[in-house]
Amino acid sequence: MPELRVRALQLLTRRDYCRAELLAKLAPHADSADELESVLDTLQSERLLSDQRYATQRVVARAGRYGNARLKQELRQKGVGDDDIASALPEAGNETERCRAIWGKKFGRPPESAEERAKQIRFLQYRGFSGDAIRRAMQGVDE
Repeated sequence: MPELRVRALQLLTRRDYCRAELLAKLAPHADSADELESVLDTLQSERLLSDQRYATQRVVARAGRYGNARLKQELRQKGVGDDDIASALPEAGNETERCRAIWGKKFGRPPESAEERAKQIRFLQYRGFSGDAIRRAMQGVDE
């Protein structure tokens, strides 16, 4: 058990992990599932492991490139709970402003045709922005 805790602490010194990620990393080194759960519970009680903190840091780090839908999806794939995701998303800031900034950086000029407009919208949708945020960000741009 001390070896497992040391390994967990070594991982956590590099960056934050969510519980599910750390569980997957440590599972091959654990003698039993109970031992692993015990170590993770101890780390959580000592506030060294926090899904909330992980979600907030991940959202802040990636908000400049992605919309809320993509951020939610990535956090769910990592095993973060919906409550932690919901409390972390406001840290990303205004989705419309982020969408407008990304649009301006990528394209910088209004679309000249319907095809180009569709291409720009698809790009922003792929980045995880809602249709409403895209509409508001591009409002008045293509006139």
